[in-house]
Amino acid sequence: MSSNLAPSGASSVPVPADGDNRFKAVQAKLKTLAGALEDAGFELEALVRSVQANDHRTQDVARDIDTAGLDPKFVELTGNVSLALAGAAVQVNKLSQSAQETADLTHRTRRTHAQLYRTLDEIRSGRREKTPKPGFFNR
Repeated sequence: MSSNLAPSGASSVPVPADGDNRFKAVQAKLKTLAGALEDAGFELEALVRSVQANDHRTQDVARDIDTAGLDPKFVELTGNVSLALAGAAVQVNKLSQSAQETADLTHRTRRTHAQLYRTLDEIRSGRREKTPKPGFFNR
């Protein structure tokens, strides 16, 4: 009844907050974040299936313990484990849905950012002259 979860080897921080706010850098960070959230969603869905399978196995064990005529406290304890697994599956499923919703919002944010700033980036990138840094005129 053990889980086969293991670290994926990827960094725990999918997108570093490095202060690079150039258009292309922000677009890349948003794309990476959305991908990481989608991957997490898929892993959480697999975890839900695994927890549900463990729940069903635990229910079977509780029935077998009851059928074998063992002490009722073991049937009750095994039933409690089954209930805890069922509750965990519900909560992991909610987390999976939240990850997917956040990934969708990140994609939408990326599209909105592109609509607002792509033209400006193309103008600034096409110039030979340097342009002032953001905030220069706020003095």
